[in-house]
Amino acid sequence: MNLLHLKYAVIVAETNSMTKAAEMLFTAQPNLSRAIKELESGLGITIFRRTPKGIFPTPQGEEFLGYARKILSQVDAMEAMYKSGVEKIPQFSLSAPGAGYIESAFGSFCKTLDPKIRAEVIFAESTPNRTITNVTDFGYNLGILRCRRTQEQGYKTMLVEKDLRFEIICEFDPVILMASSHPLAKSTQLTREELARYTEIAVADANAPSLQLSIARKNDIDFDTAQHIFVSDCSAALSLLSSVQGGFMLSSPMSAAALKARGLCQCAYSAEGIRSRDILIYKNSYALSALDKAFIDELMKVKRSMKLAND
Repeated sequence: MNLLHLKYAVIVAETNSMTKAAEMLFTAQPNLSRAIKELESGLGITIFRRTPKGIFPTPQGEEFLGYARKILSQVDAMEAMYKSGVEKIPQFSLSAPGAGYIESAFGSFCKTLDPKIRAEVIFAESTPNRTITNVTDFGYNLGILRCRRTQEQGYKTMLVEKDLRFEIICEFDPVILMASSHPLAKSTQLTREELARYTEIAVADANAPSLQLSIARKNDIDFDTAQHIFVSDCSAALSLLSSVQGGFMLSSPMSAAALKARGLCQCAYSAEGIRSRDILIYKNSYALSALDKAFIDELMKVKRSMKLAND
């Protein structure tokens, strides 16, 4: 067993696929499969179970992967601390949903940065599960996880298991986004019946806890429309609103400036079970930096300006 084998196992668990993992690791699939088998043989356990729907960790595998992630994280931290000849540059890294008030806050935060001071700023638009993995395994300092109230307990259980600190930073009722030219654009309040004849565009997280792809996709359908378009990131969904005739999307509220820049409008919509929460997450062992605190300040300012609620 070596560090490379640990990394292989973590990536396979992340992708649930030998093929996808091999592509990410820039190695041949047979070599990756052989390395995983050697790792399992050396440890005397079965890390993964192979199914027609993908590769998933066994209970023993989950335990092993928890240790593997911690070891890899500690090695990365040690290298960053002791690597000679490398200047330590302050870093801000965030994994979060795209668009909405978070995007506006990130833009405001970037404007406050002093150009004379060196800093590295990273923002990755991510689904909830990817956000958790980015924070636990890939060095992101902060994450914002968005979930509906009905999903919240499942995610909180996962966060505790992964030794992550979490704090609810916003609660909101989603709105309907659409192009300014949409036939319903002048509406102030929309109903499910009014939207039924149009095309729903949804950002679907196929990796939601304990959900197979078909179930996750079904759970992301909010409207009984003839057509549903699923994409994996918010930027693509927002672009489709302008190009798909009659397209609409359930989203967190956006600022007036962001709507104008994209040629969109938003309308109120109310239904049971859609109230959502944004949860700030980071490792229990991590101390917030000055950059982190500056971003959180901007986040709270934007949230207040848009009159979004706390929990």
